[in-house]
Amino acid sequence: MKTASWILLALAGALTLLLSLVSVGRAYGTYRDQIGPASLSELSAGRPEVETAVRSRRATAAAYGAGFGMLFLLVAVGPYRRGEVWAWWALLVGMLVVSVLILLRVPLLGIRLAGSSTAVGEGTAVASLIQLLIVGVGLALGAGRLRQGRPGESA
Repeated sequence: MKTASWILLALAGALTLLLSLVSVGRAYGTYRDQIGPASLSELSAGRPEVETAVRSRRATAAAYGAGFGMLFLLVAVGPYRRGEVWAWWALLVGMLVVSVLILLRVPLLGIRLAGSSTAVGEGTAVASLIQLLIVGVGLALGAGRLRQGRPGESA
């Protein structure tokens, strides 16, 4: 169970890192610059500063996603794999913060969780739920380490 747990969590971290790097590439390039049914180029026609601002925001968000993915991966393959209890809590809290902030777009921005594939933001909200589920399963598989100590202790 412990091996499956850290491998699943490492996979979640690696996929977060990889997909964030893909998003950085899309922010700095022109490949698939769709925002809903229109392209970013169409939406910002005649206003290059709008396109630059949107791409910059996407690049910043993707950079933070890549940083989170790398940190998550390193904690999973290092301290978590060694059985350090604080790492279980750190991975849980980190993933909950990311998931809650992403899912807040549903009530605050009116994004639906499921629907047409062209709706802006839906894919990210669903992906966040899937990621939360995968990490939840990974942490559940390693929950036995919690009996060994408190969040500040090492196992």
